[in-house]
Order: sequence, then C-alpha cells, then structure tokens
Amino acid sequence: MMGDKSSKQTIEYGIVPVDVMASMSGLDFVRAIFAGRLPEPPIMQTVEPFDCTAEPGAVVIHSVPGLRHYNPIGSVHGGYAAILLDSAMGLAVQSTLPAGTGYTTLEFKISFVRGMSETSGVIRTEGRVLNAGRRVATAEARITDATDRLLAHATTTCLVFEIPRGNATG
Repeated sequence: MMGDKSSKQTIEYGIVPVDVMASMSGLDFVRAIFAGRLPEPPIMQTVEPFDCTAEPGAVVIHSVPGLRHYNPIGSVHGGYAAILLDSAMGLAVQSTLPAGTGYTTLEFKISFVRGMSETSGVIRTEGRVLNAGRRVATAEARITDATDRLLAHATTTCLVFEIPRGNATG
C-alpha cells in the first residue's frame, strides 16, 4: 500500500495517497492526521493547528491568529477563518464515513461576526455534522475565542462518494 516510491514521495509532501485514505475509516484517518501518524495537509501550515480532536461527527481545532494572517486593511484575513471552518466541517463529515468512502465540499457559507487580530489569542473551531447520508452530508462550524464569544460560523454541503480503487489515473 505505502511501499511504492510515488506513495512515499507523496506522503513526504503532506498529501496522503488515495489508497491509504481508502483503506481506513474516516474517523481513523482524521485521528491519524491529528496524531501525526499521517501528514497534515499542506494548507494547514498556514493556520498552524494544535490540540486537534476528532469524535464521530465532530472535530475541534485550536489555532492562534497572528500578523502573518493580516490583510491590507489591518485585520486577520477572512481566508484564515475559511480554512479553519471548511476544514473542521469537512473533517467532521470525514469522521462519519466508512473505509472506501470520501467527500468533497459542494458549497459552504461563512458569516463573520467579530474580527480577529494578533491579540485574539487561542481560538477554537468546532465542526459538527448535521446529517450524514449516503450521497450528501451537511455540517456546521463555529469559531470562538477564549471567552466563548462567537467570531465566525459556517455551514456546508458535501458530496459523499465511493473512492475508486485499483489503477485509476487522474
């Protein structure tokens, strides 16, 4: 499974080969990433998550916004929140899926409630599945600060599909 050269190179770059993902339940896959047994997706380097947890249908990610996340108007860019919210919702959906099944985001909507800055401190992003069907899953996520004030929230719809096995190219 992970013995060929291309799989090893892919993992070195932080991208888990499809055959590895397909061999695990969604919950085991998410927990393996959080535990460092599988590499973190490269996009997460931009938000530096820590103390991540996964239960069936629920994911929590902690992060600290900093100056590196600022936009030209002097506040944390909305893309920072979007990465965290989309990741928490998607991984929450993934945590409900059986081996051989994947998902992709069809759409998501974000509402920004309060701005973030370098002084915001630790923020908590929690994603929860609302409904996990055979073909479609929906989820929601919230970002809160250390005093439990809501900073942003989102909803998503994901397409659930069987992961093709064998010599698929693409």
